[in-house]
Amino acid sequence: MARRTITVHHVRAVLRGAQRHGLDTVPLLREAQIPPLLLGDDRARVTAPQFARLFRELYRATQDEFLGLGSAVSRPGTFAMMCHASLGCADLGAAVRRGATFYGLFPGGPDLSLERPGPEAVFGVRSDLEQDYFLAECLLIIWHRLCSWLIGRRIPLRWAEFRHPPPPHRDEYEMLFGCPVRFGAERTGAGFPAHWLDAPLVRDEAALDEMLRRAPFELLSRREYGTTVAEQVSRALARSLRSSPRLPSLGEIAARLAVSPATLRRRLAEEATSYQRLKDAVRRDAAIAGLAEGGEPIAELAARLGFSEDTAFHRAFRRWTGTTPGAYRTERERQPCGTPPRYGSSRDGGVSGGGASRGSVPAGEASLGGAAPGTPASA
Repeated sequence: MARRTITVHHVRAVLRGAQRHGLDTVPLLREAQIPPLLLGDDRARVTAPQFARLFRELYRATQDEFLGLGSAVSRPGTFAMMCHASLGCADLGAAVRRGATFYGLFPGGPDLSLERPGPEAVFGVRSDLEQDYFLAECLLIIWHRLCSWLIGRRIPLRWAEFRHPPPPHRDEYEMLFGCPVRFGAERTGAGFPAHWLDAPLVRDEAALDEMLRRAPFELLSRREYGTTVAEQVSRALARSLRSSPRLPSLGEIAARLAVSPATLRRRLAEEATSYQRLKDAVRRDAAIAGLAEGGEPIAELAARLGFSEDTAFHRAFRRWTGTTPGAYRTERERQPCGTPPRYGSSRDGGVSGGGASRGSVPAGEASLGGAAPGTPASA
């Protein structure tokens, strides 16, 4: 499906560590082909490749898997060594406990916990990492998806909660974690059915090496497993948009899913979204990707996305991002367009990533993406 885009709030957050250490982040943004002016608008969004390039630039600048966000440096290769140490465990529960023990050996490292008080298991992120809640959020995401990767199955979360107050982009979180999310809680963690801890690991050393070459983007990316109604609807909409500017109606999508329109509406509401919001998100992400990554004329892009007039597309794009399509592309084209610096093959990740080769963000995925924007003028 179409790549999801990332809110500017996450861009600002991932820069905080470098800024805290006195690094000039403007050149890093430009190397990532992210217009620095976008950071001034709360509605702005960037593409997954842009965000991935920023991660790599920050990693190169900080030489820290936590990108300067933690109270101590996590040396390159730490996450990879933890993964290798855990891979030989008999089941997922043992692997998680070994990983938590591993990080506990490092002063200032993340204080990770696993509790199994009954039928529900709880994975937690504690200690001073919560002084920068973005790092705690990333670690929660990475560990959930690492666990899913280790057993070859997506582990459904029942809930996620955070100690910090709700951020301005709180609506992003239920889509990001795929479960109800609460802020201002007593802890930062996530709950899931405890039986998953008994699942055997299905990965070997070769698979781990391949995953580490793509980390942390492989783990920060939300794969569309099609297990939620919203994912099924989004996938159907994205496929339709690739072949026709006319998106199917709610009734047509309901028929494809063999449910009534009322049932589809109710199930989407239970997942904290709506058909209109999903339509908007698909159009918005396709628009941003088209402007950021291609040279398609704006009028043609508007028509391809189903807007009958350029003015309607301009109004919708400004509502989604806070700027006009022309201004977005102009600022993007001012960024350096030369060949990016070549990175090493095994240690170019960040936020506990093992490494990533250039251009390794998988198509159809996006780091930390996925909130729905406002209603488009053309819908």
